[in-house]
Amino acid sequence: MAAPLELSCWGGGWGLPSVHSESLVVMAYAKFSGAPLKVNVIDNTWRGSRGDVPILTTEDDMVSQPAKILNFLRKQKYNADYELSAKQGADTLAYIALLEEKLLPAVLHTFWVESDNYFTVTKPWFASQIPFPLSLILPGRMSKGALNRILLTRGQPPLYHLREVEAQIYRDAKECLNLLSNRLGTSQFFFGDTPSTLDAYVFGFLAPLYKVRFPKVQLQEHLKQLSNLCRFCDDILSSYFRLSLGDG
Repeated sequence: MAAPLELSCWGGGWGLPSVHSESLVVMAYAKFSGAPLKVNVIDNTWRGSRGDVPILTTEDDMVSQPAKILNFLRKQKYNADYELSAKQGADTLAYIALLEEKLLPAVLHTFWVESDNYFTVTKPWFASQIPFPLSLILPGRMSKGALNRILLTRGQPPLYHLREVEAQIYRDAKECLNLLSNRLGTSQFFFGDTPSTLDAYVFGFLAPLYKVRFPKVQLQEHLKQLSNLCRFCDDILSSYFRLSLGDG
């Protein structure tokens, strides 16, 4: 009998199974590939000391970071990409790199750096999931981590003033969303009728941007104009997560 697989991740709200992109990527891939994950949502009884989830725990292993977790699942024969051609596999890697370079900085900025969003939505929500006194410390640490990751992705020195790169971050992200919308077209998924790794990544990055209600919504407004990407997120939520969703 296969060892049980447990996934520790941030929980959900706003009609999402998780509001955390990297947790969502893994949760979606597990659904697409049929991997039997037991999901442990971080709550205020959590024993961890940092926000570095998702983490996959098996009988004798712990794996973190979405790409490594997905590789582990593939080795266990939970493969959402077995029907893809070599070219589609190469396209998948190229699009994931594009998402991480062009879209991720804007998603991180929207959640963790844009001050109105951070203080009215992100910080209160994450703090409510974390036990005291860690709830006072960890959201700020995660915000700093997001800022450093943005600046690293942008190739700027760590002390570079963020205002100088903000406009470019959002330009790149809108361009990336347009590209994804054009690539998806009228298809259900990016490679036809069956979801794959790329769909898990796109869903993980887009769904929180689409659903979480923020006061500052410049990227969200752009996404909502791309109706096929919104339909893509809604379809995955209703097809794969309907039974696990609360009221949000």
